[in-house]
Amino acid sequence: MFIKMIPTRHLSFIGASSIGVGAIVGGGILALAGTAFAVAGPSAILAFALNGGIALLTALSFAELSVAYPSSGGSYTFAKRALNVRTAFVVGWIVCFASIVAAVLYALGFGVYAVILLKTLWANPPLWLLAGGERLFALFACIIYTILLLKPSRSEGDMATYGKVIVFALLILAGLWALAAKPLELKQNLSPFFTGGLGGLIQAMGFSFIALQGFDLIAAVAGEVKEPSRNLPRSMIVSLLIALAIYLPLLFVVMTVGVEAGSNGHDLMRLGQAEPEALIALAAKRYMGPLGYWLVVVAALLAMLSALRANLFAASRIAQTMAKDGTLPKQLARLNAQGIPVNGLFLSNFIIIIILFLMPNVAAAGAAASLIFLISFALVHGIAILARRRIEPTSLPFKLPLFPLIPSLGGLACMALAAFQGWVVPAAGGIALVWLVLGLGIYGLWLEPRARRTDAAAEILDPSLVQLRGRSPLILVPIANPDNAASLVSVASALIPAKVGRVLLLSVMPKNQVLSPALANTQKVLAKALEASANLKLYPEALTTLADDPWQEMARVAKSHGCESLLLGVNQLSDEVAEGRLSQLFDNLDCDIILLRLPSNWNFTGLKRIIIPIAGGSQHDVLRARLLASLAKEGSYELEFVRVLSEDVTEASATRALRALEQIATEEAWGNAKAKIIQSSNPLEEIIKLASSQDLIVLGSAKRSRPKTKGVGKNIDQGLSIGLFAKAIVQHAPCAVAVISRHED
Repeated sequence: MFIKMIPTRHLSFIGASSIGVGAIVGGGILALAGTAFAVAGPSAILAFALNGGIALLTALSFAELSVAYPSSGGSYTFAKRALNVRTAFVVGWIVCFASIVAAVLYALGFGVYAVILLKTLWANPPLWLLAGGERLFALFACIIYTILLLKPSRSEGDMATYGKVIVFALLILAGLWALAAKPLELKQNLSPFFTGGLGGLIQAMGFSFIALQGFDLIAAVAGEVKEPSRNLPRSMIVSLLIALAIYLPLLFVVMTVGVEAGSNGHDLMRLGQAEPEALIALAAKRYMGPLGYWLVVVAALLAMLSALRANLFAASRIAQTMAKDGTLPKQLARLNAQGIPVNGLFLSNFIIIIILFLMPNVAAAGAAASLIFLISFALVHGIAILARRRIEPTSLPFKLPLFPLIPSLGGLACMALAAFQGWVVPAAGGIALVWLVLGLGIYGLWLEPRARRTDAAAEILDPSLVQLRGRSPLILVPIANPDNAASLVSVASALIPAKVGRVLLLSVMPKNQVLSPALANTQKVLAKALEASANLKLYPEALTTLADDPWQEMARVAKSHGCESLLLGVNQLSDEVAEGRLSQLFDNLDCDIILLRLPSNWNFTGLKRIIIPIAGGSQHDVLRARLLASLAKEGSYELEFVRVLSEDVTEASATRALRALEQIATEEAWGNAKAKIIQSSNPLEEIIKLASSQDLIVLGSAKRSRPKTKGVGKNIDQGLSIGLFAKAIVQHAPCAVAVISRHED
C-alpha cells in the first residue's frame, strides 16, 4: 500500500512572510552594496530598484505556480509537475547549485566581516591570518554549520529576522535624522548619478540581484502554509516589498550622510572600490559613531551565518527531494534517525568548500550566485506560461495579471541580465556552464534510467501529473479474438494513467472475406471488449477498419493516432510470426510495444504471483515500472526478480549479481520484491519450472531502434527479433507471459 504523506500546514501568513524576509534581508545587501557602488556609483540604488522590479515579476510567477501546485519543493516541483523528468533534473540541478553558490557568498561574507572584527579588536594580527583569514573563517563557518544541521533544532529564525529588521530600521532612522539635522548638498553627492554609465548600472544589477533572492523559499515550503491560495501570493509580495522598503532608504542614507561632506559620485565609486565589503559599516560609523559601526558588523556576522545556514539547508533538501525522484543518486535521499539528509548535507558542504577556494572574492561569488538564480527564475517564468495553458484559469485562486506579458517580460529580463553577467564576469559564467555540462553528463550516463522508471511509476500513481504535463497517452489494443478481449482491456487499463490516459480498440476486417461473417465476429469482439471496459470504468475509443494486411494496418493506425504504446495479444509465436510479420511491425513503429500470451479467463486484477527474469540489462525498466505501479494500486502480490547464471561462476560474482538484482527490486518495486539467483546450465528450463507456480512472467525483448534497411525479415538484429529465449517462454510457459519492448531513438 502506498500512502502519500501530506505535511501539516502550520505556517500562517506572518510565518510565511517571516521566512521570506529572513532569507532576503541581511547578508546580501551588506556583502554586495559596496560592490554595486564600486561599478555604478550613485546609480547603484537604481540597480537595486530595477532588481526589485524583476524580483516582483518573478514572485508573481512563483505565486501562481505555488497556488497551482501547493506542495513543497519550489522550482524543482514546478518543473517536475508541469514538464518532464529531464527538465525537472535541469531545474533542480541549477536551483541546488544556486543555493550552494549563495552559501559560498555568505560564507565569504562572514569571513570578510570576521577579519574586519579581528582587525578592530587585535592591534597587530599576524599577516598570514590577514592574508588568508577570510577563507579560513568561511571554512570554519561551513564546517560548524554542517555539524549543527546534523541534528534538528528549534528554529529561532523569527527572532533573528525581527532583530535584523530592527537593526536596519535603526540605521535608516539615524541616517535620516542626521540628514535632517545637517542637510547636505544632495545634488553634489549624487552627481554624476550614472557615474559608471549604463554598463555599470547593469553590472551592478547582476552583482546584487542575489540580495533580493529568498522569496522563492516560501514556494519551497508551500506544502506547510495555511490557506495557500491566499497566503502564498501575499507573503511573497509582502516579503519583497519589506526588503525594498529597507534596502532603498538604507542605500540613500549611505549615499548621503554615509560619505564625507563634499563627496560626489566619483568619490562614492572609489570608496566602494577601496572597501566594498565594509562600505555600509564605515558609512554607519560616519553618522552614528562607533555604535553604528558595531551594529553593522554584528548584524552582518549574524546575517551571513543565518543565510549560510538557510542555503546549506536548502541545498541538502533539494538534493534529497531529487534523490527520492531518482534524478540524483539514491544515497542522497537517506535520512538519519533524526530525519536529516546527512549524505546530502555532507555533499553540499563539500562542493561549497571546493568553490569557496575557487572564487576570487565576494564580488565574484555574488555574480555567480546572481547568475544562477537568474537562470532558474527565467525557467520558472517559462514554466508559468506552459502551466497556464494546461490548467483551466478559472480553477486558479490566484492568477498572474496581464498574462502572458508579466512572465514573458520577467523571463526575458532574467535571461538578459544573466547573459550580461556571464559576459562581464567570465568566472561566473564559466562556473555555471561547467556545472550545467557536468550535470547533463552525469544524468545522461548514470541517472536517467532510474529517474525515468521512477517518473513512469509516479504517472501511474498520480494521474494528475500526466494531465499537468499536457499529455494524454494513447495505447492501441488490436483485438481479434473475443476470448482474450477482456484480459487485454484489463491490462491496457492498468498501463495508462487513470482518467487522462486513453485506449483505442482496433478491429481489422480483411477485405478478402465475406463481409457479413467478418462483421459479426467484429461486433462480438467489440462487445466483449466494451463490456470489460465498462466493468473497469474505462471508456475506450473503438475503431474498425478494412485492410488486406492487418499487420500493416496496425502500424498505420498507431502512427496516424500518435500512440505511445501498442498492446498486442498473441497465442503462439511461430517462426514466421516472430521473425517475419512481428519483426516488420516492430521495425516500423516508434512506440513501446507489449506482447501478451494469455491463458483463457486470465484476469490482470487477480494476479498474486509474478516473476521477472533479468538478463542483466535495464532497458525495459520504464514499462516494468508502469506495470508494477499498476499492480501496487490493485493490492498485494508476490514479486520476484530472477537471474540465471552459469554453474561455473564464482561465489563472488554470484554475490555481486544478487546485490545488483536486489537494487533493481528495491528501485522498481519499492522494496516489495524478492531477488533470487539461480545457477544452472539451462536457464530456459529453470524459468519454465518457476512459471508453473506463477500467474505472470514479465520478459524484456532486445533493445530496438529504427533500422537503416526496411523489409520483412531484413536486418532483424538492427530492429527487433523477439529472441529465442523469449519465444520459447511464450510457447512453453504455463502462465501468462508479457514481453515488453521500449523504443529508443
